[in-house]
Amino acid sequence: MNAARDETTQATPTAPDRAPFDFAKWWDRVGILMVLMTLVILMSAIAPNFNRVDNLLNIARAISVNAILAAGMTLVILTGGIDLSVGSIVAVSGVVSVIAAIAGVPAPAAICIGVAAGAACGLINGALTAYLSLAPFIVTLGTMTFLRGLAYTITEGQPIVSSSLNFKAIGNGYLWGVPMPALVMAIVYLIVWFILERTRYGRHVYAVGGNAEAAKLAGVRVKRVITSVYVLAGGCAGLAGVIFAARVISAQPTAGTGYELDAIAAVVLGGTSLAGGRGRIVGTLIGSVILGVLGTGLILLNVPFFTQLLIKGVVIIVAVAIDSLKQRSGLFRFSKKVPPRGSGR
Repeated sequence: MNAARDETTQATPTAPDRAPFDFAKWWDRVGILMVLMTLVILMSAIAPNFNRVDNLLNIARAISVNAILAAGMTLVILTGGIDLSVGSIVAVSGVVSVIAAIAGVPAPAAICIGVAAGAACGLINGALTAYLSLAPFIVTLGTMTFLRGLAYTITEGQPIVSSSLNFKAIGNGYLWGVPMPALVMAIVYLIVWFILERTRYGRHVYAVGGNAEAAKLAGVRVKRVITSVYVLAGGCAGLAGVIFAARVISAQPTAGTGYELDAIAAVVLGGTSLAGGRGRIVGTLIGSVILGVLGTGLILLNVPFFTQLLIKGVVIIVAVAIDSLKQRSGLFRFSKKVPPRGSGR
């Protein structure tokens, strides 16, 4: 009888463990949205006129440049790279597009020239990184400085103002009551979402970021993928530069200064890992909105500019800290063991 009881006890299946808590997955799916909702509620309560429709439309216009930069930056970071030159590309592309417009080039062509200039800068970054195996941080740091100097050289250090700029509508116009920059931003995010979620190329981007050697053995052309994401990031920065130039109706050699940090912060806040291979473009958009809401709220509260810089620095540090916690998300997993039946406990 004892033997039969032992066999019955051994045959009784044990209760499954409770699913572990995964901080990384929780943050990507819930945490970032909770932050945004909390921030919106807080700003609505303490900032005057924050939740007015015109102010919300202004926020959409204000975040468009950084959000478009962040969309391209997401592609780069997903492959495990980084691009510090996007702010300088904003300046160069804006200068090139304004000069083309002043020379009599039609508005659509002038916009395309600005985007193409940004893509060309991205091609340089990608080729040096992929085919010469140079560290992307060093490469883009160098091109950041070079391109900023190029913008100053072309403009001789002075803004190029054109009150009759033929493509100013892309920065200041409205369509169906929505600011044009916001509509352009939405189109960019739809395109990038489709690329990452519905194409084989998107799977290759994730594969390269996850494990480049394994991706290469699986037949992925790693160097081409790396080069292409920098070209796409440069094109996004070029488009952002055109929109910025249209908003201020001039070519500014100082345009985009520090924008690369805002773009990286938006990407990391949105859940994309700095190590590559993990992230969602939707999260990047939410991260951009968080930064935009925070910035607009601080302005409405009349917070001094230098204090805003302090807060922005804290946000960037928090974003990097969150990414570090996600990388070590195993430290935040727990499960409750359920003793097997018949164990006498």
